[in-house]
Amino acid sequence: MSSTATPSSTTGITQSSIDSFHAHLSQSTRIVALLGAGLSASSGLPTFRGAGGLWRTHDATSLATPEAFGRDPAFVWQFYSYRRHMALNAKPNAAHYALAELSRQKPAFLTLSQNVDGLSPRAGHPAQQLQLLHGSLYDVKCFDQRGCGYIERNNFTDPIVPSLAIPQGGQDPTASAEQLEIDSSDQVATGTDTNPLIQGLDISDDKHALPSIPLHDLPRCPRCKHQLLRPGIVWFGEALPSQTLAEIDTFIKKPGTTIDLMLVIGTSSAVWPAAGYTEIARNRGARVAVINMDPESGRGLEADDWFFCGDAAEIVPELLRPVIGDVDEIMGQYEE
Repeated sequence: MSSTATPSSTTGITQSSIDSFHAHLSQSTRIVALLGAGLSASSGLPTFRGAGGLWRTHDATSLATPEAFGRDPAFVWQFYSYRRHMALNAKPNAAHYALAELSRQKPAFLTLSQNVDGLSPRAGHPAQQLQLLHGSLYDVKCFDQRGCGYIERNNFTDPIVPSLAIPQGGQDPTASAEQLEIDSSDQVATGTDTNPLIQGLDISDDKHALPSIPLHDLPRCPRCKHQLLRPGIVWFGEALPSQTLAEIDTFIKKPGTTIDLMLVIGTSSAVWPAAGYTEIARNRGARVAVINMDPESGRGLEADDWFFCGDAAEIVPELLRPVIGDVDEIMGQYEE
């Protein structure tokens, strides 16, 4: 490993490791990046993995299955409506913009994102150089894919239906009078609920009661008319899109080429098949650079790899500076 640092800062990353990375980046043509939820953490979005990965009292990953949706579609939709709301109120951070600019400067740079929050596209990341492995929060599809097959892309309506609106302070339709008084006191004391990305009550906290939503008020498929729409992301137990995998495979294994550099940013690479791309790239000649807040993410790297421990929003722009220039100038041009 080329560097060590505390998880909360870039302190301890040596200049020699940065210089070594810069030298290799300047000579690299074919580059692959694998992005995880840690990239968006600096934008205020929770990772829902590891410690604190709960939504209300539920393991968030347990809600990301077809079975969970089949049992309680209203609750699962409330979880995803909350995530859509948060992501729409978040802004891409400096790392998103830096990677988007690297794509413009390096035509043979392909980004594989496990994130569904839409922040990379909003940072101007070229669509032809961005593969969304797990889909997008803003895609919806019929729950009956074998029969109906309806899919809608880029639905940014918030809320997607009125019944899924984030309850406003003092207006929680199921809260008791006592709870409303508590909520009102909290907001007076803090000036907000708990998360600045939530315009209303932060329903991830189970102190706020959830409205009971009947099935007929949930998003319904406009084609078949009788099935519910579901979030169009890839849930646990489902296969990644075959076209996406084929396009990635074509790029990485292009005959007569190698991979020069593999960037692994904000992900533990624990979920397959995404977890295998680092070794595939390494087997095709890539040196690997890992950027992560978790010091344990640096384990298992080879002697000529790099590990930069800290906030991706701080580290990535600095690592890419020789190619992209000043990220503040880029953000000024593209930020919404």
